[in-house]
Amino acid sequence: MAMSVGGDSAEKPMSDINTTPLVDVMLVLLIIFLIAVPVAIQTVKGIKLPSVRFDPTVTKPENVSLSVNSAGDGGCQVFWGVTPVTHQELLDRAVAKLKTEIDRQGGVGNPDLELPEAHIRADVNTPWRCVAGTIYNMQMAGFAKVGFISQPTVAG
Repeated sequence: MAMSVGGDSAEKPMSDINTTPLVDVMLVLLIIFLIAVPVAIQTVKGIKLPSVRFDPTVTKPENVSLSVNSAGDGGCQVFWGVTPVTHQELLDRAVAKLKTEIDRQGGVGNPDLELPEAHIRADVNTPWRCVAGTIYNMQMAGFAKVGFISQPTVAG
């Protein structure tokens, strides 16, 4: 490194450090870490579902409450309210419910039309194929909003 000798009368060397290269190196390192850290964090070792934050569910009378459970023979049990239904009965009831609700509100031309929602309560040990089949049936019937009802975690 060379020292700059100033032109003032005392003829003493200038001792200021040029910080521009230091700042450049630090910015490059910052960018490298911003790119490398998210890649290193994304691992699939132990997948844990996110914690559920308690948001009170606004249940309207026109909403459909479904419960899904695993049957003893490896099949699926679906309940419309408290009545057990097959997958075909679920589809038929959902289509009829949606048609009745649309007619009650004045038809599809009504700009203030509020379609009912489907709320699904599924047992923790229920296979995903049972829940997915229920969601599929409700979407095939025309339900645009299908949500899950969960048990909130105990605080503390």
